[in-house]
Amino acid sequence: MVNLALAVALAAASPAVPAATNDADPAMFVVRDADTTVYIFGTFHALDGQSDWFNDAVREAFDRSGELVLETVIPEVREVSEPTFSEGSREHLRSLSVTPSASFLATTRMAINAGRSQGMQVAKGADMVLRRAAEAEGKRVEGLETLQSQFLMFSRMPAAAAAPAPRPGTPVENPMDNLSKAMAEMQAAWKRGDQHVFVHMLDQLRRSSPDTYRMMFTERNARWADWIAGRMQTPGTVFVAVGAGHLAGRDSLLVRLAEQGIESSRLN
Repeated sequence: MVNLALAVALAAASPAVPAATNDADPAMFVVRDADTTVYIFGTFHALDGQSDWFNDAVREAFDRSGELVLETVIPEVREVSEPTFSEGSREHLRSLSVTPSASFLATTRMAINAGRSQGMQVAKGADMVLRRAAEAEGKRVEGLETLQSQFLMFSRMPAAAAAPAPRPGTPVENPMDNLSKAMAEMQAAWKRGDQHVFVHMLDQLRRSSPDTYRMMFTERNARWADWIAGRMQTPGTVFVAVGAGHLAGRDSLLVRLAEQGIESSRLN
């Protein structure tokens, strides 16, 4: 969900990147001490299913782990996992005592439609693939935050600034075309494990909407770093999967961990 919102905010700033190959190698990191290992994998929440990423180092780390930790555990309801905001999904949100803003609803619809135009679906996303594998193998699955807290964050997020009116004679660009291109380019970068693309996009978001950046990344990364630091006190092996944007940039989850004396290493 967060990756979709990030793409909306940054569609116009997305850099051009080459297409990905069928064998993907998304970025993955590890932190460990004498008796605890935490793998930290950067996901993409909606994928086209055209690349094999759940293999090699990622699969090995997953198989070694006794539990899977996601950003949140989304109920197995189509309207929530791929929001169309029908009456059924609105009722689910009401049950969480959260009223999504009109800006959030419009942004999410636009992002989902742009992703679908590229063949990308939440059901094929890395989070859902990992969750299904964990549940099939009897691994414990938990979330770093609740679904209610995520919707509450989006309901409080400032509305996106209106795009400036084009100057007379300037060709008018289709926002959906820009967003579709941004989604495809972000997915390609994710498949290559290219963190630089996400750093660039995060910098654009921080400058254009500092409050959105703070709420989506700075504050959440700090909370998640605290969770991992606490989990390091219990022996075992854990596979943590969060959006790839949370592992890039100056306020990343990895930076927050380093500030607590917990150094990470990249595995692929």
